[in-house]
Amino acid sequence: MQNALLLATILLGAAVIAVPLAARLGLGSVLGYLLAGIAIGPIIGSEAESLQHIAELGVVMMLFLIGLELEPRALWGMRHRLIGLGGLQIFLTTGLLMGAFALFGYPWQTALAIGLIFSLSSTAIVLQTLDEKGLMQTTGGRSTFSVLLTQDIAVIPMLALLPLLSIRGAPRGETSGAGGIAGEEPAISLVEGLPAWGVTLVTIGAVAAVILVGVYLTRPVFRYIHQAKLREMYTALALLIVVSIATLMGMVGLSAALGTFLAGVVLANSEFRHELESDLAPFKGLLLGLFFITVGAGINFSTLMDNPLWILSVTGAVILTKGLVLYGLALLFSLRGRARWLFTLGLAQAGEFGFVLISFSRQQNVLGGDLSDELLLIVALSMLVTPLLFIAYDYLARGMQRDDSDPAHDTIDKSGSVVIAGLGRFGQVVNRFIRSSGFDTVVLDNNIKAIENVRTFGFEGYFGDPTRPDVLKAAGLGKARVLVVGVDDKDAAVRLVKYARSTYPDLHIVARAHDRVHVYRLYAAGADDIVREMFDSSLRAGRYVLENLGLSDYEAAEAQRAYYRHDRQSLRDLAEVWDPDLSLTENKEYIRRARASNRELETQLQQTIEEAESETGDAGDAMPAPPDRA
Repeated sequence: MQNALLLATILLGAAVIAVPLAARLGLGSVLGYLLAGIAIGPIIGSEAESLQHIAELGVVMMLFLIGLELEPRALWGMRHRLIGLGGLQIFLTTGLLMGAFALFGYPWQTALAIGLIFSLSSTAIVLQTLDEKGLMQTTGGRSTFSVLLTQDIAVIPMLALLPLLSIRGAPRGETSGAGGIAGEEPAISLVEGLPAWGVTLVTIGAVAAVILVGVYLTRPVFRYIHQAKLREMYTALALLIVVSIATLMGMVGLSAALGTFLAGVVLANSEFRHELESDLAPFKGLLLGLFFITVGAGINFSTLMDNPLWILSVTGAVILTKGLVLYGLALLFSLRGRARWLFTLGLAQAGEFGFVLISFSRQQNVLGGDLSDELLLIVALSMLVTPLLFIAYDYLARGMQRDDSDPAHDTIDKSGSVVIAGLGRFGQVVNRFIRSSGFDTVVLDNNIKAIENVRTFGFEGYFGDPTRPDVLKAAGLGKARVLVVGVDDKDAAVRLVKYARSTYPDLHIVARAHDRVHVYRLYAAGADDIVREMFDSSLRAGRYVLENLGLSDYEAAEAQRAYYRHDRQSLRDLAEVWDPDLSLTENKEYIRRARASNRELETQLQQTIEEAESETGDAGDAMPAPPDRA
């Protein structure tokens, strides 16, 4: 007990010191965890190996949570990248590295195993870093994720292939402690001793069981747990789901991480999705951090000192070879700018599944003991370099256009009388109102999550950058009668209005503005109707205040209408003297007119209230109530 507490103290203390320091230096949390592991490696010694099996649950939980973010339809939409990008990356990297190691005199079986090991990248480090940097939804991020998912799936046939590469006459290898995520033999196996067809049936049955349980059993179980009215039971159930699926996948010889990812996809449309995310997120973060610490602690520097030139040269060669393959695939699949460099540098390392394959290859007499130790060190060193590769990406990305990092656009196959650019809170209400009134709309947004959300509720939407002329043309803007501009980026909204007005002079443009200055910019760009996003709701709130200060509903409503008419006229007058090169506080003529307008507004509102009061007194209860009371 005391030893366990001491170990926990060392681990948490190292993380608390190293991770915030690395984050403040701009190195990212992953490098902080790795450095913490390197620092305490000599202290915890062999404990790092036993801790790694627990820490690998962090990788499993991460893929489960990623699965919760993906609908099956979104996964199907990634099929070309999964097969094309992911499959070609594994095939080409394996072939090149196999050829290189064969030239150094290794048997072809060993060379092939090494190529397979190094073809895999670090799912844990890359996805954690993409999430921290907000790059998951970019073109490069989604392409990177596709390759990582393909690699995780490919671990299964790799484990099936490795026994066939066994070198005859070699002494039987001992089990290495690096198994865990996918390759370690479970205590109980459901497929041991079965013929090939039996293994296939059991495996398919396990996957089907996960899907059926996710679809039909989670709802009644959650309702049962809800009756207990104990918050911790939700957390216990979330952990039970992940751990039980991981155990089942291990018993049939599949990747636990892949199995939980599948379960996450199945539960992506569940009403309990957000509950699961919030319950598992803290465990995922801590266990992932522990996993990175164990990787750092497992780096054997004595092996490095025995042959530093060879180890460092191979590590550099692996990263360079993978980088060249990835860069070539980025060119082939038309990834540009930031996306190309994120894809290339983000996947250039080896990964944690390499530990699994090295351990299994040693057991199957494919790799010798000394070579296995060297390969384990090379994998760990390449993972240690990964945060530095992302820093290099940040440096390269600063001078590139951000548009290149946007996800790939949908093919737009319809047109409508109204094109809505932007699907935030503003665009959603406009779209629903127009479509419910019987008119067709074409909705564009460069936020893939927003598009997926509206599709969930039965509305059509297309993923694409609404400021790009080719996307607008594909959306049928030339045939549309009205363009609604609701994009969040103020500069992008102005550019879009200016382009639409110059290209389609007869088009009616309705634009959302963030503030008064944005109104002036949109007016100058050519917008016909401009709606400030907070203006109408603020007016209604002010009207309710007047009602509670003693004014009747009618009096307050009339004051609201008078304010609205005066403000619109005031905006037109002030737009004439607005100067984009001056701030409002530096524009003396603007200030003069604004002050005069405020005095005029005060007089006009008080007069309106008096007139409304007089009318109310004359008409009694005959005055109509305001229609927009909510």
